[in-house]
Amino acid sequence: MKSFQADYVFPVNSGPIRNGIVTVDDSGKIISVSEPYASAAQLNIQVKKLSGIICPGFINTHCHLELSHLKGKVEKGKGLVNFIEEVQKHRGADKNEVLDAAQQADADMYNNGIVAVGDISNTNLSIPVKQSSKLYYHTFVEAFGFVPDRAQEVFDKSFSLLEEFKPMPSSITPHAPYSVSKELFKLIKNNSKFGQNLLSIHNQESADENKFFRYKTGSIIDLYEYFGINIDFFKPQARNSLQTMVPLLTNNQRILFVHNTFTNLKDLYFVKRFDRNISFCFCPNANLYIENTIPKINLFLNQGFNLTLGTDSLASNDGLSILEEMKVIQRKIPGISSEILIEWATLNGAKYLGIDHDKGSLEPGKNPGLNLISGLDDWEFTPETKVTPLI
Repeated sequence: MKSFQADYVFPVNSGPIRNGIVTVDDSGKIISVSEPYASAAQLNIQVKKLSGIICPGFINTHCHLELSHLKGKVEKGKGLVNFIEEVQKHRGADKNEVLDAAQQADADMYNNGIVAVGDISNTNLSIPVKQSSKLYYHTFVEAFGFVPDRAQEVFDKSFSLLEEFKPMPSSITPHAPYSVSKELFKLIKNNSKFGQNLLSIHNQESADENKFFRYKTGSIIDLYEYFGINIDFFKPQARNSLQTMVPLLTNNQRILFVHNTFTNLKDLYFVKRFDRNISFCFCPNANLYIENTIPKINLFLNQGFNLTLGTDSLASNDGLSILEEMKVIQRKIPGISSEILIEWATLNGAKYLGIDHDKGSLEPGKNPGLNLISGLDDWEFTPETKVTPLI
């Protein structure tokens, strides 16, 4: 057994414990979480004393491992459409280059205290990395197809790729409202009748995404022209993309809307009208990288939604660190406490992925990983704040 004591232990499912002690067995399973010295004397064990906060391992609910070889290849601040076009230009690479970069990204996430990942895949290239990883992965096989006549073809192709990832946790997901037809949404919805299906959908990353759905204007049209897709069939919906998409989903799907950079209060009120199991994921460093802005996160507070954090890919981020995502949120939006952000980064992500029986909080019997967060100033993140995995 190993026991760790820190200035605070934050179980997440309950309040922080000053000078608390966490005891784990050799596998990392938690034996006890206690007040100072309550268990040490009883168990006759040595306690390693640390400075900082001990919390569960982080959950990265949105990543693209297979794009890790694109780090630094896409110019910052050029907008979503340019970003997608540049990714398309550069994503084709030697298989070994892709695998090496993915393997390094997986190791980086582990070293950054991440224990579980919701990962988007368009190919089977990440399979060997995930099979040998220390991290838990749920793979979202992403379906693209805005042309209605191709819906069945696209779904069948996604289903075939899904079979390659099994028995690892995996599901088929729509990419984004502007890249998935109503017919393809319906096929994915019907597939969910055979069991709960996790979805991870890119949402409102660009202001032009809403313009496209409202008025059929904006740079999204340029994207279809770039890919040679005729969209004469599409009619303006007179409402934002999120409002167009939600009625196409079902409450048998655990849904994660990712980015939400241009989601507004009317969108959130609209979502509440529907019986849907919805979480929202923020990836602020990626939003800054692509659109040079971040979501209006304050709008989401106290709305009853499950809020989580992600890193996006190394094509749109300088690193894969949930701590850095928390730091930028606190810097950009003062008033959001570290305690709240840690909950988003741990238990909320575990709940969405359906692994909160084992991850996300420090409770006896769980194996959530242990992180030490040090370099804080009265519980506030600073530029010197860092994370160290303890097990």
